[in-house]
Parts: sequence; structure tokens; C-alpha cells
Amino acid sequence: MEYGVVIVSHVSEIAQGVKRLIEQVAKDVPVTIAGGLENGDVGTDMQRIIQAFEDNSATKLLAFYDLGSAKMNLEMAIEMTDKEVKLYDTALVESAYTAAALLQVETKIEDVEAQLKDLKVK
Repeated sequence: MEYGVVIVSHVSEIAQGVKRLIEQVAKDVPVTIAGGLENGDVGTDMQRIIQAFEDNSATKLLAFYDLGSAKMNLEMAIEMTDKEVKLYDTALVESAYTAAALLQVETKIEDVEAQLKDLKVK
């Protein structure tokens, strides 16, 4: 599949849960996660995000996150990968789920993004 999804959360269980939810409707969409810190604490880590990018089999990635510092780490990680990564300032669960479900049925990326606009966090 050309597009994949990356989930970044401050809490490992949130990232894992969103991935599990997505797998119910989009089994063919590659989903990778970067949740929490390596020692189990709450937070995000740029290296874990880069690893999620590299572990994802897709060449183009849609990245979703939970809180502001995750966005900062995502932005830095995007600078360090050769993959095309689009970052969305949208409600994490709803937008990642919507995007993956639409990608599963081969919806054009422009139409996926049109659906995500209504989920933008203001």
C-alpha cells in the first residue's frame, strides 16, 4: 500500500489502542506507533518516531499525534526521514481511524484530507 499511518502518543497504551482499533477496519493499511518513552514513562521521543517511520512499509505516511510536544518531535523526525510524511493537527483517534478506513478502500488522498478537515483541533 502506498500510504501508511503513524500514531504518536505520550502514552504507549493509547498508541497501541488506536492501532488495535484501526486494524479492525483497515487490515491492509500499515500502521506503526511511537508511544511513551522507552522506560515506560509518559512522553514522546524523536528517535522512537523515526523508528516508527522506518518500520512502516508505506512510502507515504499520514502522522497523527495527541499533544503539542508530540507535534514538535514529529516535526523534527520528519526532517530526518526520506519518506513523505504529512502531519495532521486533528483529533487523534477519530482522524487516524477515518484516514485508515478510507485508505483501506483506496480513497484518493485528496478525499481523505477533505474528511479530516472537520476533525481539526482548534
